[in-house]
Amino acid sequence: MRILIAPDKFKGTLTGAEAAEAMAAGVRRVLPDARLTLQPIADGGEGTLEAVLAAGGDRRQTRVRGPLADWVDAPWALTGSTAVIETARASGLEFITPSETTAASAHCYGSGELLTAALDAGATEIVLGVGGSAMTDGGSGALRALGAKILDDDGGELPLGGLALARAAALDLSGLDPRLYRVRLRIAVDVQNPLFGPDGAAHVFGAQKGADAGLRAELDAALTRWAQLLENTTGVDVQQPGAGAAGGFPAAFLACSKASLEPGFELVAGLTGLDEKLAHADVVLTGEGSLDAQSQFGKAPLGLADRARDLGLPVLAVAGRITLSDADLAAHGVVQARSLADTAPSIAAAMEGAAGYAADASEAVLRALLSIPEA
Repeated sequence: MRILIAPDKFKGTLTGAEAAEAMAAGVRRVLPDARLTLQPIADGGEGTLEAVLAAGGDRRQTRVRGPLADWVDAPWALTGSTAVIETARASGLEFITPSETTAASAHCYGSGELLTAALDAGATEIVLGVGGSAMTDGGSGALRALGAKILDDDGGELPLGGLALARAAALDLSGLDPRLYRVRLRIAVDVQNPLFGPDGAAHVFGAQKGADAGLRAELDAALTRWAQLLENTTGVDVQQPGAGAAGGFPAAFLACSKASLEPGFELVAGLTGLDEKLAHADVVLTGEGSLDAQSQFGKAPLGLADRARDLGLPVLAVAGRITLSDADLAAHGVVQARSLADTAPSIAAAMEGAAGYAADASEAVLRALLSIPEA
């Protein structure tokens, strides 16, 4: 039997690769001679880089500015002439302790430095996975790393960070790296939030970055000003669905490059050759930290399940917790599902011993599929 094991991360406990290894261990207890293909999946946010590296991408690393004052060693990938970058690896929440100070001043300058590294490596296409970001700066930091200048009323350069955009008066693109206009920039997004407004980057995502209601309103006003400046300078209206992802990161590049916003799972599936792997599978085993209502809106595991269902392949699912009904899962082709909470004595135990319980749950769903009694 050929089994494709393709989970997303179990956030806070297992990476996609760790989850795949754990699930494979459970499968081998039942079918030690099965032919297993392990391929972590992602929806364009965190985990995208790992999925591409697992599919054979060349790992690179560049030292860049983090979202505040520190330097970070940020990994990225090159596969052929396509570079794959996660903004979180340079400008992520993991590098800060969220507070009002960080919410106001965090930036994505380091993500722009990763873009420069990719251009220097000869990339003709760059895929950007966004998510898990620390900043709410509308992509302005990255744009500045690539040579743009943002000026105040007196012609002085503004400090980095989202709140400073409230004083943005002019955008000088004369020094912007010309290669940015030639490269194909594909930004993976799994949200439809616009840049500003009640559903925009500041109001919806600002709290997790440390901003209280007052600061969220100030950041929203700053992003509104930034959007107007981008449109006045380039003629592009950046108030588009998805532009509010990752602190508004896409906005700067919608205006100043040939960037496109694409559904994250579809983009990552293409990069990792997922369709070819499905074509050589008899069964698919997938999962993530939580299979819930959000999973039905562009998340990777059910996106994979839909593809497998359309090929007539049975899908097994393992997750930290499952709140979807059997009928919901069946609609995506999932024939057996088990949560770690089903086998662990408590949620805390499931998180602490996630790898072991993921193996147990994988063994259980495979036995159920094959009608093999538990040993």
